[in-house]
Amino acid sequence: MSDPQSQEPKGAIAKFLAASPDSVGKTIFVAVAVCLVASMVVSAAAVSLRPVQEANKLKDKQVNVLQVAGVYEPGINVTEAFAAFEPHVLDLAAGDFVDDQFDPATFDDIAAASDPELSVALDDDPAGIGRKAKYRVIYLLRDDAGDLEKVILPLHGYGLWSTLYGFIALENNGNDIYGLQFYQHGETPGLGAEVDNPRWKALWNGKKLRDDAGDLQITVAKSQPAAGADFYVDALAGATLTSVGVDNLVKFWMGDAGYGPFLAKLQAGDL
Repeated sequence: MSDPQSQEPKGAIAKFLAASPDSVGKTIFVAVAVCLVASMVVSAAAVSLRPVQEANKLKDKQVNVLQVAGVYEPGINVTEAFAAFEPHVLDLAAGDFVDDQFDPATFDDIAAASDPELSVALDDDPAGIGRKAKYRVIYLLRDDAGDLEKVILPLHGYGLWSTLYGFIALENNGNDIYGLQFYQHGETPGLGAEVDNPRWKALWNGKKLRDDAGDLQITVAKSQPAAGADFYVDALAGATLTSVGVDNLVKFWMGDAGYGPFLAKLQAGDL
Protein backbone atom coordinates (compact mmCIF):
# COMPACT_ATOMS: atom_id res chain seq x y z
CA MET A 1 0.00 0.00 0.00
CA SER A 2 1.33 3.39 -0.90
CA ASP A 3 1.87 6.01 1.75
CA PRO A 4 -0.71 8.83 1.39
CA GLN A 5 1.77 11.33 2.80
CA SER A 6 4.30 10.50 0.08
CA GLN A 7 1.66 11.11 -2.55
CA GLU A 8 0.79 14.61 -1.31
CA PRO A 9 3.96 16.36 -2.66
CA LYS A 10 3.57 14.58 -5.98
CA GLY A 11 -0.01 15.67 -6.17
CA ALA A 12 0.94 19.26 -5.33
CA ILE A 13 3.60 19.29 -8.05
CA ALA A 14 1.20 17.86 -10.59
CA LYS A 15 -1.40 20.42 -9.61
CA PHE A 16 1.16 23.20 -9.95
CA LEU A 17 2.30 21.99 -13.38
CA ALA A 18 -1.28 21.69 -14.54
CA ALA A 19 -2.11 25.23 -13.47
CA SER A 20 -2.47 27.98 -16.07
CA PRO A 21 0.78 29.82 -16.97
CA ASP A 22 -1.00 33.01 -15.93
CA SER A 23 -1.83 31.74 -12.46
CA VAL A 24 -0.66 33.69 -9.42
CA GLY A 25 1.33 30.74 -8.11
CA LYS A 26 3.33 30.22 -11.29
CA THR A 27 3.92 33.95 -11.72
CA ILE A 28 5.33 34.23 -8.19
CA PHE A 29 7.41 31.08 -8.63
CA VAL A 30 8.97 32.28 -11.89
CA ALA A 31 9.68 35.73 -10.42
CA VAL A 32 11.38 34.25 -7.35
CA ALA A 33 13.37 31.79 -9.46
CA VAL A 34 14.58 34.52 -11.79
CA CYS A 35 15.61 36.69 -8.82
CA LEU A 36 17.52 33.82 -7.23
CA VAL A 37 19.34 32.92 -10.43
CA ALA A 38 20.14 36.57 -11.15
CA SER A 39 21.46 37.13 -7.62
CA MET A 40 23.66 34.05 -7.93
CA VAL A 41 25.05 35.28 -11.25
CA VAL A 42 25.71 38.76 -9.89
CA SER A 43 27.36 37.37 -6.75
CA ALA A 44 29.55 35.03 -8.77
CA ALA A 45 30.54 37.87 -11.11
CA ALA A 46 31.36 40.18 -8.19
CA VAL A 47 33.56 37.54 -6.56
CA SER A 48 35.35 36.66 -9.80
CA LEU A 49 35.91 40.31 -10.75
CA ARG A 50 37.11 41.43 -7.32
CA PRO A 51 40.81 40.73 -8.02
CA VAL A 52 40.53 42.72 -11.27
CA GLN A 53 38.80 45.58 -9.49
CA GLU A 54 41.43 45.64 -6.76
CA ALA A 55 44.21 45.60 -9.35
CA ASN A 56 42.61 48.49 -11.24
CA LYS A 57 42.13 50.41 -8.00
CA LEU A 58 45.80 49.94 -7.10
CA LYS A 59 46.92 50.99 -10.58
CA ASP A 60 44.75 54.11 -10.43
CA LYS A 61 46.30 55.04 -7.09
CA GLN A 62 49.78 54.52 -8.51
CA VAL A 63 48.96 56.68 -11.53
CA ASN A 64 47.86 59.47 -9.20
CA VAL A 65 51.12 59.25 -7.23
CA LEU A 66 53.05 59.49 -10.49
CA GLN A 67 50.93 62.42 -11.67
CA VAL A 68 51.17 64.45 -8.47
CA ALA A 69 54.94 63.94 -8.51
CA GLY A 70 55.11 65.11 -12.12
CA VAL A 71 56.60 61.93 -13.56
CA TYR A 72 53.59 60.46 -15.34
CA GLU A 73 53.45 60.25 -19.11
CA PRO A 74 50.74 58.54 -21.18
CA GLY A 75 51.76 55.07 -22.27
CA ILE A 76 54.40 54.49 -19.61
CA ASN A 77 54.57 51.23 -17.70
CA VAL A 78 52.90 52.32 -14.45
CA THR A 79 54.25 49.43 -12.40
CA GLU A 80 57.84 50.06 -13.48
CA ALA A 81 57.56 53.83 -12.98
CA PHE A 82 55.99 53.41 -9.56
CA ALA A 83 58.85 51.13 -8.49
CA ALA A 84 61.05 54.24 -8.34
CA PHE A 85 59.05 55.44 -5.32
CA GLU A 86 60.11 54.41 -1.85
CA PRO A 87 57.14 53.54 0.39
CA HIS A 88 57.36 53.88 4.15
CA VAL A 89 54.92 53.43 7.00
CA LEU A 90 55.04 56.60 9.07
CA ASP A 91 54.17 56.93 12.75
CA LEU A 92 52.37 60.27 12.63
CA ALA A 93 52.80 61.19 16.29
CA ALA A 94 56.53 60.42 16.39
CA GLY A 95 57.33 61.42 12.82
CA ASP A 96 59.39 58.25 12.37
CA PHE A 97 59.25 55.32 9.95
CA VAL A 98 58.03 52.03 11.42
CA ASP A 99 58.65 49.71 8.48
CA ASP A 100 59.89 47.09 10.95
CA GLN A 101 56.35 46.91 12.40
CA PHE A 102 54.27 47.09 9.22
CA ASP A 103 54.93 46.17 5.61
CA PRO A 104 54.59 49.32 3.48
CA ALA A 105 53.53 47.21 0.49
CA THR A 106 50.48 45.79 2.24
CA PHE A 107 49.58 48.18 5.06
CA ASP A 108 46.15 49.75 4.44
CA ASP A 109 46.09 53.08 6.28
CA ILE A 110 42.51 53.83 5.22
CA ALA A 111 41.30 50.58 6.78
CA ALA A 112 43.51 51.26 9.81
CA ALA A 113 41.46 54.40 10.52
CA SER A 114 38.53 52.11 11.41
CA ASP A 115 40.61 49.88 13.68
CA PRO A 116 40.51 51.09 17.34
CA GLU A 117 44.01 49.71 17.94
CA LEU A 118 45.50 51.50 14.93
CA SER A 119 43.61 54.78 15.11
CA VAL A 120 42.41 57.53 17.42
CA ALA A 121 39.11 59.35 17.65
CA LEU A 122 39.36 63.06 16.91
CA ASP A 123 37.83 65.70 19.15
CA ASP A 124 39.29 68.54 17.07
CA ASP A 125 38.31 67.37 13.60
CA PRO A 126 38.36 70.17 11.00
CA ALA A 127 38.83 67.65 8.17
CA GLY A 128 35.64 65.82 9.18
CA ILE A 129 37.17 62.34 9.16
CA GLY A 130 36.06 61.14 12.61
CA ARG A 131 39.07 58.90 13.28
CA LYS A 132 42.69 59.22 12.27
CA ALA A 133 45.00 56.30 11.60
CA LYS A 134 48.12 56.40 13.76
CA TYR A 135 50.17 55.35 10.75
CA ARG A 136 50.17 56.40 7.08
CA VAL A 137 51.99 55.06 4.05
CA ILE A 138 54.02 57.82 2.41
CA TYR A 139 56.28 57.81 -0.64
CA LEU A 140 59.74 59.23 -1.24
CA LEU A 141 61.16 59.90 -4.69
CA ARG A 142 64.93 60.12 -5.06
CA ASP A 143 67.06 61.31 -7.95
CA ASP A 144 69.69 59.21 -9.72
CA ALA A 145 72.26 60.12 -7.07
CA GLY A 146 69.98 58.84 -4.30
CA ASP A 147 69.18 62.28 -2.92
CA LEU A 148 65.63 63.04 -1.86
CA GLU A 149 63.69 64.82 -4.59
CA LYS A 150 60.04 64.76 -3.54
CA VAL A 151 57.81 63.57 -0.71
CA ILE A 152 54.31 62.28 -1.51
CA LEU A 153 51.82 62.36 1.37
CA PRO A 154 48.27 60.96 1.30
CA LEU A 155 45.50 63.10 2.73
CA HIS A 156 41.73 63.07 2.93
CA GLY A 157 38.86 65.05 4.36
CA TYR A 158 35.23 65.98 3.87
CA GLY A 159 34.13 68.45 1.20
CA LEU A 160 30.48 69.25 0.46
CA TRP A 161 29.05 65.83 -0.40
CA SER A 162 31.89 63.42 0.05
CA THR A 163 35.26 62.55 1.50
CA LEU A 164 38.03 63.59 -0.87
CA TYR A 165 41.05 61.28 -1.05
CA GLY A 166 44.27 62.50 -2.60
CA PHE A 167 47.98 63.19 -2.41
CA ILE A 168 50.11 66.26 -1.89
CA ALA A 169 53.64 66.36 -3.30
CA LEU A 170 56.28 68.40 -1.49
CA GLU A 171 59.77 69.32 -2.57
CA ASN A 172 62.68 67.87 -0.60
CA ASN A 173 62.65 70.82 1.81
CA GLY A 174 59.28 69.64 3.13
CA ASN A 175 57.73 73.08 2.67
CA ASP A 176 57.36 73.92 -1.01
CA ILE A 177 54.32 72.35 -2.65
CA TYR A 178 54.83 70.67 -6.01
CA GLY A 179 51.24 69.56 -6.51
CA LEU A 180 47.92 68.47 -5.03
CA GLN A 181 45.70 65.84 -6.59
CA PHE A 182 42.55 63.95 -5.60
CA TYR A 183 41.84 60.45 -6.87
CA GLN A 184 38.42 59.85 -5.30
CA HIS A 185 35.51 62.10 -4.38
CA GLY A 186 31.83 62.71 -5.07
CA GLU A 187 31.70 66.49 -5.35
CA THR A 188 29.25 68.31 -7.63
CA PRO A 189 30.19 68.10 -11.33
CA GLY A 190 31.12 71.51 -12.70
CA LEU A 191 31.49 72.99 -9.21
CA GLY A 192 33.25 71.12 -6.40
CA ALA A 193 34.45 68.52 -8.89
CA GLU A 194 36.64 71.26 -10.35
CA VAL A 195 39.27 70.06 -7.86
CA ASP A 196 40.17 67.82 -10.80
CA ASN A 197 40.59 70.75 -13.20
CA PRO A 198 44.25 70.90 -14.33
CA ARG A 199 44.17 74.71 -14.19
CA TRP A 200 43.12 74.71 -10.54
CA LYS A 201 45.58 71.97 -9.62
CA ALA A 202 48.36 73.99 -11.25
CA LEU A 203 47.71 76.82 -8.77
CA TRP A 204 49.28 74.69 -6.02
CA ASN A 205 52.65 74.39 -7.70
CA GLY A 206 55.25 76.54 -5.96
CA LYS A 207 53.10 77.47 -2.97
CA LYS A 208 54.53 77.16 0.53
CA LEU A 209 53.14 75.55 3.66
CA ARG A 210 54.88 77.61 6.33
CA ASP A 211 56.41 81.03 6.63
CA ASP A 212 59.94 81.76 7.87
CA ALA A 213 58.72 81.61 11.46
CA GLY A 214 57.46 78.07 10.94
CA ASP A 215 53.78 78.96 11.14
CA LEU A 216 51.41 77.05 8.86
CA GLN A 217 49.99 79.61 6.43
CA ILE A 218 48.75 77.73 3.36
CA THR A 219 45.20 78.87 2.61
CA VAL A 220 42.44 78.16 0.10
CA ALA A 221 40.21 81.24 0.03
CA LYS A 222 38.42 83.77 -2.16
CA SER A 223 40.89 86.51 -1.29
CA GLN A 224 44.60 86.59 -0.58
CA PRO A 225 45.53 86.31 3.11
CA ALA A 226 47.85 88.69 4.92
CA ALA A 227 50.65 86.10 4.69
CA GLY A 228 50.92 86.77 0.97
CA ALA A 229 50.60 85.09 -2.41
CA ASP A 230 53.14 82.37 -1.65
CA PHE A 231 50.63 80.80 0.73
CA TYR A 232 47.45 81.43 -1.24
CA VAL A 233 45.38 79.22 -3.55
CA ASP A 234 42.28 80.77 -5.10
CA ALA A 235 39.04 79.04 -4.04
CA LEU A 236 36.93 77.20 -6.58
CA ALA A 237 34.30 79.43 -8.17
CA GLY A 238 30.80 78.50 -6.99
CA ALA A 239 32.07 75.76 -4.69
CA THR A 240 32.60 77.49 -1.38
CA LEU A 241 32.04 74.45 0.85
CA THR A 242 34.29 72.20 -1.21
CA SER A 243 36.99 74.88 -1.09
CA VAL A 244 36.60 75.17 2.67
CA GLY A 245 36.85 71.39 2.92
CA VAL A 246 40.09 71.34 0.93
CA ASP A 247 41.47 74.19 3.03
CA ASN A 248 40.60 72.33 6.23
CA LEU A 249 41.99 68.97 5.17
CA VAL A 250 45.27 70.40 3.88
CA LYS A 251 45.80 72.39 7.08
CA PHE A 252 44.90 69.38 9.21
CA TRP A 253 47.28 66.95 7.52
CA MET A 254 50.11 69.47 7.19
CA GLY A 255 49.70 70.49 10.84
CA ASP A 256 50.80 68.98 14.13
CA ALA A 257 47.97 66.42 14.14
CA GLY A 258 49.09 65.15 10.76
CA TYR A 259 52.52 65.22 9.15
CA GLY A 260 53.88 68.13 11.19
CA PRO A 261 56.28 66.03 13.32
CA PHE A 262 57.61 64.24 10.23
CA LEU A 263 58.09 67.44 8.24
CA ALA A 264 59.89 69.07 11.17
CA LYS A 265 62.37 66.18 11.29
CA LEU A 266 62.75 66.24 7.53
CA GLN A 267 63.62 69.93 7.55
CA ALA A 268 66.02 69.44 10.45
CA GLY A 269 67.81 66.66 8.57
CA ASP A 270 66.95 64.07 11.20
CA LEU A 271 65.60 61.49 8.71
